[in-house]
Amino acid sequence: MSGHNKWSTIKQKKGKNDAARAKVFTKIGRELLVAVKDGGSADPSVNSKLRDVIAKAKAANVPNDNIDRIIKKAAGDSGSNNFESVTYEGYGPNGIAVIVEALTDNRNRTAGEVRHYFDKFGGNMGTQGCVTFMFEKKGVLVIEREDLEADEDKVMEDALEAGASDFEADDDIFTIYTEPSDFSAVRDDIAAKGYEFASAEIEMVPNTYTKLESDEAKESMQKMLDMFEDNDDIQNVWHNWEI
Repeated sequence: MSGHNKWSTIKQKKGKNDAARAKVFTKIGRELLVAVKDGGSADPSVNSKLRDVIAKAKAANVPNDNIDRIIKKAAGDSGSNNFESVTYEGYGPNGIAVIVEALTDNRNRTAGEVRHYFDKFGGNMGTQGCVTFMFEKKGVLVIEREDLEADEDKVMEDALEAGASDFEADDDIFTIYTEPSDFSAVRDDIAAKGYEFASAEIEMVPNTYTKLESDEAKESMQKMLDMFEDNDDIQNVWHNWEI
């Protein structure tokens, strides 16, 4: 993934107001609930999915008390969790490829809302598989350069020794890529070396990016992304817009 594109998204999320950050916490809380149910355990040492979501939560600055409270709630009330994972695909303005990942307790409601967002801003929801071939699933770890004592060569050496498949250095960040199956091990290895992550999750990374030339198209695309982000059912939105 292009580092500047990834970092711009992270900075936008970090700069959100308290209400928007609370919404991010709610979304990650839902992922924690599902991870406990699907993984069959509230113990992250034996539930790798839960361990991954905890790492994502910490990178998003979710307080540890919140994480512990949600996990305990899920462990004691796992039967009430009826969320299911659903993926939608489509096109934004000027053919920007978009993948929407949701956790929902009502497929019809969520599908209708996602379709509405696509239509409202000049895009359209497509069929399964219409854009996934433009993306590759990868583990992505982002480390901020600011206040980092290690230099680029050291970070790259540590990442590759941990089993990373690729490494990129930009002005503000280092981006480390892994195979999905290696993500947890690589993340834990790098974290054990004292690094902290601005972002840590498995993502759908575009193979190529598309620019939007007109201000109108850019505004429509951003409004569509904002609508997706404001919906509690929608966990992740991956796209190939070169911001």
